[in-house]
Amino acid sequence: MAVSENASWDDRLRATGLRATAPRRAVLRLLAAWARPATHAEVAAALAPDSWDRATVYRNLCDLAEVGLLSRADMGDHVWRFELTREDASTPGHPSAHPHFVCSTCGVVSCMPDLPLPVEHVPAAVRAGRVEVRVHGVCDGCA
Repeated sequence: MAVSENASWDDRLRATGLRATAPRRAVLRLLAAWARPATHAEVAAALAPDSWDRATVYRNLCDLAEVGLLSRADMGDHVWRFELTREDASTPGHPSAHPHFVCSTCGVVSCMPDLPLPVEHVPAAVRAGRVEVRVHGVCDGCA
């Protein structure tokens, strides 16, 4: 792990008012490497070899989501999934809402590219990007 990578996470954490702890860095590095939404169970299992227990992982996922470094979403199965918050290129400093693909066979969730939506005659939540778009279908692996 590069020192500059830790410094970058440390700066982001401190900017939100959180301490830059090893578990928080580990969660952020893992989700950055995966680049897809992950459940608490998936993150906890991946970090178990580093001796981070499930409660510590869950607490840090919630803390990081509360300050906006992570986004948290329910994909319709009543399980929270966490991912790094994307910044909206058109409005720096604001999160970008993006659609997710959910395989109806295996349940894998993946990020889809940002899709511009026409903003005429839509509720304010859509214009502000406070919506969740899920596309359900069969993934390539299950097809």
